[in-house]
Amino acid sequence: MVQDNKPDGLVEPLTPEQVVARQLDAYNARNIDMFMDFWAEDAEIYQHPDTLLAKGYGDIRARHVVRFLEPNLRAHLVNRVVMGNRVVDVERVTRDFTNGKGDMDVVAIYDVQDGMIKKAWFLMGQPRMLS
Repeated sequence: MVQDNKPDGLVEPLTPEQVVARQLDAYNARNIDMFMDFWAEDAEIYQHPDTLLAKGYGDIRARHVVRFLEPNLRAHLVNRVVMGNRVVDVERVTRDFTNGKGDMDVVAIYDVQDGMIKKAWFLMGQPRMLS
């Protein structure tokens, strides 16, 4: 579980919103180790609603090591809604597709348990080519 160190020396767990925000920061920094700090060992990633894309720490890490090689990779947060342990992000993601640089709209739904992302579902829009 990722925790926040407070000035008085006390440590408290991150909220689900903080977990998701920090993993998004790590994604944009393309820092695989920091990114993986927010995923549970047995986490699962789905293309919404139920197509499994990655299961477990190793699969998620391998998927993102490749993604982080894209020079134009960037996720811009458009909106975030928090409902208990669920965080829903609307993002505009810039990527390097096989036919060039483009962006697409993404809705990400994160289920955060015990300070870690346990499951995530992604709805991905059609890429729009930028160059």
